Amino acid sequence: MQYRRFGRTELSMPVFSCGGMRYQYKWQDMSKNEMPLIPLNQKNLENTIRRSLECGINHIETARGYGTSEMQLGEILPKLPREKLIVQTKISPSVDSQKFRSQFQQSLQFLQLEYIDLLGIHGINTLEHLNYSTRPGGCLDVAKKLQRQGKVRFIGFSTHGPTDLIIKTIETNQFDYVNLHWYYINQGNWSAIEVAQKFDLGVFIISPSDKGGRLYQPPQKLIDLCYPLSPMVFNNLFCLSHPQVHTLSLGASKPTDFDEHLKTLDFLDKVDEILPSILIRLEQEAIAQLGANWWETWHIGLPTPENTPGNINIPVILWLRNLAIAYDMLEYAKMRYNLLGNGSHWFPGANAEQVEKYDLSQCLAKSPHADKISAILQDAHQLLVGIPVERLSKS
Repeated sequence: MQYRRFGRTELSMPVFSCGGMRYQYKWQDMSKNEMPLIPLNQKNLENTIRRSLECGINHIETARGYGTSEMQLGEILPKLPREKLIVQTKISPSVDSQKFRSQFQQSLQFLQLEYIDLLGIHGINTLEHLNYSTRPGGCLDVAKKLQRQGKVRFIGFSTHGPTDLIIKTIETNQFDYVNLHWYYINQGNWSAIEVAQKFDLGVFIISPSDKGGRLYQPPQKLIDLCYPLSPMVFNNLFCLSHPQVHTLSLGASKPTDFDEHLKTLDFLDKVDEILPSILIRLEQEAIAQLGANWWETWHIGLPTPENTPGNINIPVILWLRNLAIAYDMLEYAKMRYNLLGNGSHWFPGANAEQVEKYDLSQCLAKSPHADKISAILQDAHQLLVGIPVERLSKS
């Protein structure tokens, strides 16, 4: 395993983290006396954690919102050498800071630990979340009090919000690290990572293999374009080739899920030899399928959902259509597209089902493709529409 300094925390962070979103029994809490009902699941979880540690991945990450994850981790973490673990949990922001405090106490009780290394405010996705988290007496004040009491070592935040909000949150200079999305197919948050480096924050990349393209089930075209690497190893290497990135979350559901990721380590000192040719192939294929002008300028002048009639999320829809056409990432694009309208602030905006009803000329005034985007959105809807999808935590 390789390790990187996790910003101002000074923690030695493994370049991979063991995310706790996918190995738990269910998405709702359960009582302690129900634990004997899930022996196989619990055994799998414990084997996954032990495999993680064998690999040198000592950062175990979970959240109060991950159902039984904390409770099940609490059955194994106290049995392990505490000083060798970096344990992170996350609590959703709340207008009621006492609710935030009580949820933290629940997390600590479930995990059966005396302190948490990294406490994240989970989902600063809107300006409202930021404001009531950082106001006097808000969630951040509660977290800092817990820090003074020795129950928390470092405080950060996770976000699915827009880049300008992420930057605004970092610039408060009140956080030690950030969990955000950034990977090959979605590099929009790079400017936030640069600001995080300026403020010396640890940078944790959320879900690079799932939200980053369902790379555990890649289409054959993407496999061919990424050769001799697998798409998963390519994406890991792309992310870790940037020293501003410190760790990638691996949402392991079983012990063998680490195996493909670990192959990345063999290439970290060969980035300049292997990455450029793959990057060129990916770009050339996108241009061949979409045209150079569209590929280079499609994103310019697009409105946010809140500034678009019908709340249509034009940037995301066009992005997903690009991936489906350029790289045959149709299943990934469908999965994400059908979250629109059901993802709340975690994945905001509506799909393009009603686009014909609206005049988009004003909101697209700054787009070089204004005259054709409405038709492209209709095409995208026909390509991607399917059964509406809910976020995992609601299932």
